Amino acid sequence: MLEDGRSFVGEAFGASGEAFGEAVFATGMTGYQETLTDPSYHRQIVVMTAPHIGNTGMNDDDNESEKIHVAGFVVRDPSRIASNWRAQRTLDEDLRAAGVVGISGVDTRALTRHLRERGAMRCGIGAASDDEGKLLERVRASPSMVGADLAPQVSTERPYVVAAGTGEPLFRVAALDLGMKRSIPASLAALGCEVHVLPARTGGDVLVGLAPDGVFLSNGPGDPATADHEVAAVRAVLDAGIPVFGICFGNQVLARALGFDTYKLAYGHRGLNQPVADAATGRIAVTSHNHGFAVRAPLEGVTETPYGRVEVSHVSLNDGVVEGLACLDVPAFSVQFHPEAAPGPHDAQDLFGRFRDLMAAYR
Repeated sequence: MLEDGRSFVGEAFGASGEAFGEAVFATGMTGYQETLTDPSYHRQIVVMTAPHIGNTGMNDDDNESEKIHVAGFVVRDPSRIASNWRAQRTLDEDLRAAGVVGISGVDTRALTRHLRERGAMRCGIGAASDDEGKLLERVRASPSMVGADLAPQVSTERPYVVAAGTGEPLFRVAALDLGMKRSIPASLAALGCEVHVLPARTGGDVLVGLAPDGVFLSNGPGDPATADHEVAAVRAVLDAGIPVFGICFGNQVLARALGFDTYKLAYGHRGLNQPVADAATGRIAVTSHNHGFAVRAPLEGVTETPYGRVEVSHVSLNDGVVEGLACLDVPAFSVQFHPEAAPGPHDAQDLFGRFRDLMAAYR
């Protein structure tokens, strides 16, 4: 049941019960396990546009966090079996074990077209035998994503360290966990970084006090307009001249620290097939996305900010949305997409190398 009153009937899939959240669609044809366990999907009901989901099952190695984070799951045609040499369980089994309510047999093409035309909106999954009017009331009473401060809800509670994959660490990185996927510190560790993962509410004095070679700002859920604490922490890092690299939610936090505004997209970018242009080189990368908010900044020219000149570095070729920022006078840059790209594509993986080179230059 969508908050505008449109409803779809299907069959129970996963756990039984009711679920409420923001209805969004993800266009990836693979990677449903990474999608389900991405903390950025906290409090969202995800509609998979690919019709056949679950054929490779679930395993213990591909999770991007310790649990499934989606509020609900909507698919067209769930696989009857898990057929993959790495599969340890079926998708349905993991959904039920996690208490995640799903629905199958839905015309996900029609649902996606509706969300594209009307925008992402609140929705609910419940028993078709219940009073539809009552379900609609509960949907409309559920919280909106606008104004939602969710990063602290999915962030690590205690700091921890991911050791450098090269043995002796070459760089020390302080990573602000705003809902970070596991593949991100793994990507940094592979380049020789010792990654200190810190809770979302970590203050700027702590970040600077670690004397890191660089500070990383992760992906995460919620409205960036609520991230005042994180913005203040990043400003302290910028004031100290420490290199900064942000992705997704981290891009929006850096943007706010620089003085830019953010806004909610109509239906967002979610999936593994989003084309992005690098303004400096003209190179086009197919990238992995998961964001419902974006940065408002001029696509051309240079903007003067309290931290010097800033320009838009990447632009979405689908709708012209800002997909990255580059600071020209302080060591900081960010992108709206996911260069770690678990499960793919890996066109933007070299951005981690750019961060490494920036840290080396400012050491």
